[in-house]
Amino acid sequence: MWKQTQLSWSERETPEELRRLLVRLGEEYPIRPNGEGRRLVFCQAAAGCAGACWDGDHVRIEYGTVTDAARAIGSALSRLETKEKTEFRLLGIMLDCSRNGVMTVPHVKKWLRRLALMGYNTAMLYTEDTYRLPGEPYFGYMRGAYTAEEVREIDAYAADLGIEIIGCIQTLGHLEQVIKWGGAYQAVTDTARVLLVDEEKTYRLIDKMIRFWSDNLKSRRIHIGMDETHDLGRGRFMDRHGYERGFEIFNRHLAKVNEICGRYDMRAMIWSDMYFRMGNEDLEYYDVNCNIPPEVRAQIPENVDLVYWDYYHEDQAFYERFIRLHRDLERPVLLGSGIWTWSKMWLDYQMTRDAAGPCLRACKATGLRDLFFTMWGDDGSYCDWDSAFVGLSWAADVAYGMAEEAPESVTRFEAICQASYLPQVEAGKLDPRLPYGTEGKYHYIRNFILLWDDPIMGIGWNGYKILDEAFDVKVEAAFSELIDKLLPYQAEKNAGNVAHAIKLAQAIVVKLRLRRELLSAYERRDMARLRRLAEVDIPAAIAAYRAVFDSCRDLWLATFKPFGLETIQMRNGTMIVRYEELARRLSELIAGKVAAIPELEEKLDAGIATFPAWTRGVMCGSTWW
Repeated sequence: MWKQTQLSWSERETPEELRRLLVRLGEEYPIRPNGEGRRLVFCQAAAGCAGACWDGDHVRIEYGTVTDAARAIGSALSRLETKEKTEFRLLGIMLDCSRNGVMTVPHVKKWLRRLALMGYNTAMLYTEDTYRLPGEPYFGYMRGAYTAEEVREIDAYAADLGIEIIGCIQTLGHLEQVIKWGGAYQAVTDTARVLLVDEEKTYRLIDKMIRFWSDNLKSRRIHIGMDETHDLGRGRFMDRHGYERGFEIFNRHLAKVNEICGRYDMRAMIWSDMYFRMGNEDLEYYDVNCNIPPEVRAQIPENVDLVYWDYYHEDQAFYERFIRLHRDLERPVLLGSGIWTWSKMWLDYQMTRDAAGPCLRACKATGLRDLFFTMWGDDGSYCDWDSAFVGLSWAADVAYGMAEEAPESVTRFEAICQASYLPQVEAGKLDPRLPYGTEGKYHYIRNFILLWDDPIMGIGWNGYKILDEAFDVKVEAAFSELIDKLLPYQAEKNAGNVAHAIKLAQAIVVKLRLRRELLSAYERRDMARLRRLAEVDIPAAIAAYRAVFDSCRDLWLATFKPFGLETIQMRNGTMIVRYEELARRLSELIAGKVAAIPELEEKLDAGIATFPAWTRGVMCGSTWW
């Protein structure tokens, strides 16, 4: 169905540095030593150059690095003749392994093969606690943590493909999964998420963290995190020492952690946001008028790299300005953009392009040469992670000089991923945008709120009704159209699993229809219609959710270790139980055992639609889990 060129290579004539690359690629692709197909001939070129030139029965691969060679082989597989060059020295990804989902080693290897063919040379594994730290039995307990052996296996495999694996951890905040084991970690706790600065036991723990990654990865670079520590110094630290300005606490801690990195010959990078947040009164992330005092700038260790993360802005000029603000700190700068997988059931391709496009252009305009794309799993990692390939492929193409609308991007994606481009992009509309008012404005409807909205309370429904009284009709129409577009591709699962996307859309359509009919029949006390809802419509909704339940399980176990699946199953299972409860309540109402269903009587008189901030899980009353 999708065009791939059969390729062969000579074991005798191929440079030694490329042989392991070709062997690894041959595990998935039609690339064979001394086999049939067009013969690959390799020619050295400048770093960053990746060319595939057709010459009769041969394909001449021009390359500067192993990564460039892999990118050019991707062109050859795609039957494309190319002569590409990238300005980027580091072109990578960051894979979130800390929000429920820890990708299995075989699935990581699949990702690495495809990343290599796209032209990526770096991959970071974001692990807050999901690695087995010697002497720390609660580190990653019941969380699917990577063992040292697994990390080394991933590292060796990536090295064969020309990809550097960099540990990406946390050494200050975002450690609630560790700190929650209070008895074991009380001595190193400042607040519920932040380690206690100036405590010797804290630095003994961090020493173990750094040593783990030093011992098990070839890379001498490490990302030590330290972002979003909003309550730094406001807990046990303040009890001990009183108030101290955050800048001083932060820099003092950074110096100590950097010293530990130095013991293991590791060069650290950190997320930069806290400098900019502490530099303005409102603690905003992106205040261009922030003030970072000169003495604070001077205290940032000279050998620490700053990572400017930004997944949100759609204006190239903003990125350029914030890059300049980072460079004013006189430390090396990397940029972390985003491939939008978090709080999503499927990659949001449009949002990815809207933010990553101007980011890529800004990097090129300012000469920033180190860029990676984050893929977060906020709220449970329920995204179909393989749906991200279409965004990753597009971003790499732009990084290697392709136009943002180049038709060759479709060809490359389909050949490398053996999946159709159209449904991968279309399924991103599972998070629909409903236009309103003047041109260009829209309401953004989150599918996870619809999917896991309590069917009796309807908090999500009520909130979206404030935004748009007809939101349900519009979403139902959009999803019905989407299902029709996806159905011809429902057997495809080499990238995002299209059948899974269809099941999600179908469940939400059934839910919206049922809710609309429920409220109408309940208000009129149409007992015949309510009886049909209890006996026919609710069982249909339960069947739709059982299909989602099974599909989520299959998808999870094909991608992740089993740890974390329980959270997704509890959410989907709750929907089934609550629909069963709704049927019981309707039966009681029809039988005259109760006079009303109080949850359906509740009215929301609000001028603005809002939901609990950074909600988690199933929307039942004020409690999400």
